[in-house]
Amino acid sequence: MAPIVNLAQELEAMRPALYRFAMLQLRNAVHAEDAIQETLLAVLEKPENFQGHSSLRTYVIGILKFKIIDFLRSGNREAQLSEFGAMDQADDDIVDHLFNASGHTLNPASAWGVPEANLQQNDFFKTLELCLEKLPAQTARVFMMREWLELSSEEICKELDLSSSNLWVLLYRARLRLRECLELNWFAIATTTK
Repeated sequence: MAPIVNLAQELEAMRPALYRFAMLQLRNAVHAEDAIQETLLAVLEKPENFQGHSSLRTYVIGILKFKIIDFLRSGNREAQLSEFGAMDQADDDIVDHLFNASGHTLNPASAWGVPEANLQQNDFFKTLELCLEKLPAQTARVFMMREWLELSSEEICKELDLSSSNLWVLLYRARLRLRECLELNWFAIATTTK
C-alpha cells in the first residue's frame, strides 16, 4: 500500500468523480458530500483494507456505493420531489422513433463485439458516464439504483414513491436511451477503428 500522503492525494484526485456519482443518486450537495466524506474517512482510517485486488478507484467507489445505499435505506434525507416531475415528452419521441406501429424495432441492435472485453476498457466507462449524464434526472437515478446499487424494485418504488409499472417504464426508457447513446458514441466508433 502506498504511504498515507500518496493515498490522500489519489483520493483527492478522485473527488470529482465521486461527487458526480453521489449527486446522481442523492440529488443533494450536502448529502453527497457527507457520503464522500464518510467514504474517504473509511479508506484513510484503514488503508490496509485495500489489498490491491482491484484498482483504488474501484475500491473507493465500492465503499461509496454502500454508503449511499445505507443513506437511502436510513430514510434520513429530505424529499426531493420537485426534481421528479412528469415524464419528459422527449422520452415519448425517442420511443416512437425506435419502433414501428406493430411494436417491432426499426433498426435491430448492432453487434457490440465481446461485452466482457469492452467492459475492461476505461474509455467505455467514461462514455457510459457521459451517456448517463444525458438521461433525464429521474431516469438516470432509477437506472443507477437498480443496476449499480442493486436495490430491489420494491426498495426503489418505496424510496421514490413510484408504482411498479412506472418504475419499469423508466428502466425501459433508460436502457433504450443508453443503448442508443452507446451505439453512437462507443460501438460505432469502435467498429470504424477496426
